[in-house]
Amino acid sequence: MQYQANSPEDYISQLPEDRKEPIIKLRKTINKNLPKGFEETISYGMIGYVVPHTIYPAGYHYTPELPLPFMYIASQKNFIAVYSSSVYATKELYNWFVSEYPKHCKRKLDMGKSCIRFKYIDDIPYELIGELASKMTVEEWINIYEKNIKK
Repeated sequence: MQYQANSPEDYISQLPEDRKEPIIKLRKTINKNLPKGFEETISYGMIGYVVPHTIYPAGYHYTPELPLPFMYIASQKNFIAVYSSSVYATKELYNWFVSEYPKHCKRKLDMGKSCIRFKYIDDIPYELIGELASKMTVEEWINIYEKNIKK
């Protein structure tokens, strides 16, 4: 589902009641743990965390007028999603996340194409998502991104 929102607060105001609190909590968790330099925005109809053009003027190579994406949170039709480009950025980070997930959740990891899906709101591992958000600096993300798009 895509919302027509102008701000994270506007996005949240449009959510069904049962989705508001988990999205608010994810937002607070990510903002608390995100390294300096990332910026919160609305992009692709979701709450996004990006490298702003002031730091990375080239923007996203598919759509250069948009800032370089890093992480998003969204309320989809059947689940809440955390989209994290960093989780696939390095094998070490991916392995760390996959091995840590069962320590925080009782259900099987549902993940693919940078999307971590939570069908059960009571099983969102906020602490783990916060730790994931903290694992990569803006500089590290730009370096990995540039290595991958120049292949």
